Amino acid sequence: MSTTERPRILVVGGGYVGLYAARRILKKMRYGEATVTVVDPRSYMTYQPFLPEAAAGSISPRHVVVPLRRVLPKAEVLTGRVTTIDQDRKVATVAPLVGEAYELPFDYLVIAMGAVSRTFPIPGLAEQGIGMKGVEEAIGLRNHVLEQLDKADSTTDEDVRRKALTFVFVGGGFAGAETIGEVEDMARDAAKYYTSVKREDMRFILVDAADKILPEVGPKLGAYGKEHLESRGVEIYLSTSMDSCVDGHVVLKNGLEVDSSTIVWTAGVKPNPALARFGLPLGPRGHVDTSEKLQVQGTDYIWAAGDNAQVPDMVGRRAGNPNAWCPPNAQHALRQAKVLGDNVISGMRGFPQKEYSHANKGAVAGLGLHKGVAMIVMGKVKIKLKGRLAWYMHRGYHGMAMPTWNRKIRIFADWTLAMFLKREVVSLGAMETPREEFYEAAKPAPAPAAAKPEGEKAKAS
Repeated sequence: MSTTERPRILVVGGGYVGLYAARRILKKMRYGEATVTVVDPRSYMTYQPFLPEAAAGSISPRHVVVPLRRVLPKAEVLTGRVTTIDQDRKVATVAPLVGEAYELPFDYLVIAMGAVSRTFPIPGLAEQGIGMKGVEEAIGLRNHVLEQLDKADSTTDEDVRRKALTFVFVGGGFAGAETIGEVEDMARDAAKYYTSVKREDMRFILVDAADKILPEVGPKLGAYGKEHLESRGVEIYLSTSMDSCVDGHVVLKNGLEVDSSTIVWTAGVKPNPALARFGLPLGPRGHVDTSEKLQVQGTDYIWAAGDNAQVPDMVGRRAGNPNAWCPPNAQHALRQAKVLGDNVISGMRGFPQKEYSHANKGAVAGLGLHKGVAMIVMGKVKIKLKGRLAWYMHRGYHGMAMPTWNRKIRIFADWTLAMFLKREVVSLGAMETPREEFYEAAKPAPAPAAAKPEGEKAKAS
């Protein structure tokens, strides 16, 4: 970390908003005007819409992350967490990966911490659940699912086999529907290489407390998505929830009970709970309360955007809805980040700031290879697509939204190669404990049992 006489713009979080806001600020800033410091526990940004495809092996996991230091060469990138913010002194406390925490002074602050999985106190969930918020979880899910097929193929215990081949997904929004669609596709492909595992032996279950799935694309496309998944053998239980999953024994509110080794939790997100320690004004659900200019209410040097912010939806409000808020999705995060970056520069120079206003352009979702739904909004016209064309729209939109040409090219190269090469179905589960085999080989051999004296041998006999 460098010390500087220049004003410091501190960006807390290196996700979509943090990365794009920092890039925008660096682009608009004059040489030597300020120091931009980005603090995040990870040294990379994850493009979350591609996590289902990474879990299914359609994209290399390294290609869905963007290294912060490469993309922000003129910024200070610190790997750690901001634990507290003292607004009176304008000082943040940073806890690095190793070593003692230290104080970091700032002049301007950007809150871009994103969201975390929204969970409930369900017995067994913490021990059994797998999230889908990070690339590590996507890799872990892929390895785990393929390991279950290995187990089922090699065991003679019918209960173990049934538990291994039962996959439960909780949450029917974009993350849940896309993940179960991609994973089912992968498992169907993988089953071709096993002698005693067929797709008919597997059980995929999708559970949601709402009365529909994919609400983001509207009721008609959501109903199509449900019918499509059911046609592939996915059991969908709506208006129900999971009561417990202790030791993999899943109990649903509707009375269904199954044993499963795979429980994937995608039932929504909530703002990062660390926000509660920053002394910022928060909305009813824990989001940072911002104005239409993305400035935190009651401050003139703090901005926030993305999943951790409560941003007024000016398009909806002008249409007569005074309680319209921007939904937490990549479409808004990208555009908010650019406006936020411009407003930080304007605020630093004492110029007027502009409000954030963006009309919804629609939504796209992939449900496996060549399958998807898309709703494109063009003015007052909504174009609804399904099947292969919607899947092309999904890939095209997210492929172009992926930050940096380096990653765009790698993603499109992955897709192009997949047209000619078969999907990889290799489980690398040992990656999670890479030292285990070496430890077994290197640990000292147990000492031999001490020989008994002759007299004791005689007594023993």
